[in-house]
Amino acid sequence: MTSPESDVSRGLTELPAGFERLAEHGALLDAVTAALEQVEQELAETVANTDRLADDTSRHLLEAGGKRIRPLLTVLSSLLGQPGVGTGQVGEVPAAVRSAAVVMELTHLATLYHDDVMDEAPVRRGAPAAHEVWGNSVAILAGDLIFARASLLMSSLGPEAVAIQARTFERLVMGQLWETVGPQEGEDALEHYLRVVSGKTGSLIAAAGRLGALFGGADETTVEVLADYGEKVGLAFQLADDVIDLTSASATSGKVPGTDLKERVPTLPVLLLRQAAAAGDEAARRAVELVDGPLDTEAQLAAAVAAVAAHPAIDEAWAITRGWSDDAVAALAPLPPSPVKDALVAFAGYVVSRDA
Repeated sequence: MTSPESDVSRGLTELPAGFERLAEHGALLDAVTAALEQVEQELAETVANTDRLADDTSRHLLEAGGKRIRPLLTVLSSLLGQPGVGTGQVGEVPAAVRSAAVVMELTHLATLYHDDVMDEAPVRRGAPAAHEVWGNSVAILAGDLIFARASLLMSSLGPEAVAIQARTFERLVMGQLWETVGPQEGEDALEHYLRVVSGKTGSLIAAAGRLGALFGGADETTVEVLADYGEKVGLAFQLADDVIDLTSASATSGKVPGTDLKERVPTLPVLLLRQAAAAGDEAARRAVELVDGPLDTEAQLAAAVAAVAAHPAIDEAWAITRGWSDDAVAALAPLPPSPVKDALVAFAGYVVSRDA
């Protein structure tokens, strides 16, 4: 697994506009780097278990890596509450913020165990999915165990934090439920999908922004701004993943291109493709035939991926995705100028410019 420090350094390289400004202020950069290193250590400590099977399964996805965007947003949001944020002079990130960051990542990890079982996904983060190694029942229980550890840690932060986690967890479950049952009769498929993404992804990233600002000591207005920003960044992040699944090489994305197609998961590009086909677009119709046809062989999947990736629906999907990123930036307008605000703006740009 890549070390936390190198993960942070790579992120700083990928976010030049805001993080170059952040790097000009050594105290800010040191605070972010140190906090994320501590979060990584605390993640490992929190999932550790004396039972060998529980320990192995709980560590499986954690040790496979990840972007850690939820902890990063939690830490960045917390800096807005420090008195010296405008000049880049800040102190150590509070322990409560680091704990909240750990809970956000653990909650995300737990959902991945469950999602992979429901989607029958063979690979996650370049490694075999947990259910491929230990079976469905053990994978589900591993996710439950991680949820339990996250909840125990959150309880140490007080009743407000527990309530935020509970509301977030409800939204996560509802998002998964909506995805499982599909759009109701007469419901627009694209609107339904955005509601699913808001529940499954936006809710947790919104909670990361809210908790970071809250435990960083920010005022109520800033807390609400960061929750709104996180929700919109979360949608942009997931929609970008939809496109990347069809356009990125497996070496960079950590999964086989077209995984969502193979698992018959509706995503933004395919929904737009279906709209185009319904409107009489012949190329879209042919692509939809491939998407809806057999995808059992590598050749069949590759042909479907190529057809979708070559259609203008991909460009439209990117335009919608960047629109959510722009909305996230607009949500930051009430905040005064600061290098942290610059970093948050750049973070919104990063989630729609990455290739994995």
